[in-house]
Amino acid sequence: MKNLKLIALSLLLLANFSCNNANKSAETETEAVAESNFTLVEDSTKVSFVAYKTTDKAPVGGQFTKINITNFGEGATALEAMNGTEFSIPVSSLFTNDATGTRDPKILEFFFGVMENTELISGVFKVEGGNKCSIDVTLNGSTQNIPLEYSTVNDTQFIFDGVMDLENWDALDAVASINKACEALHTGKDGVSKTWSEVAVHAEVLLEEK
Repeated sequence: MKNLKLIALSLLLLANFSCNNANKSAETETEAVAESNFTLVEDSTKVSFVAYKTTDKAPVGGQFTKINITNFGEGATALEAMNGTEFSIPVSSLFTNDATGTRDPKILEFFFGVMENTELISGVFKVEGGNKCSIDVTLNGSTQNIPLEYSTVNDTQFIFDGVMDLENWDALDAVASINKACEALHTGKDGVSKTWSEVAVHAEVLLEEK
């Protein structure tokens, strides 16, 4: 009887030891999955846009030469690693390559200047089920979501495109303001001056494996 008790106790200890080891293995595996295998290549992120003028929807392109990236995410793939990444863009880094040198100051004064809290455009990059991507963008005191389409140059280089309707950020007053300031330049062949609330956004991101 004494021997049976010793055997039972031994089996119980062995079972407990096995469970503990299994739990530790699972924890280790979870940590390995959570750890990011990618980093963002410094100064590689590019953000540009296309706005539109005249009723013919003539494009006017521009970019922001500075973007601050924080809270770079974690993930087993490059796309997953970008989930949760936060960004902020100083509007003062606007550059539209205007030969006259007058367009950028007008946009800063008559567009961004009539909004609330527009020293920075900030946001969060999101990756959802099925690799659907979007960004939450904060502008004019409001945060709204922009769905994104993406393509890959290779496994670690991504191109993102989306459409931002400024009406969703309560920014139609800013649209009217810049249209008034550029009334002649935004007048088409039909004699109508128009600035569209729709803006195409474009971003390029390069990562590298650790």
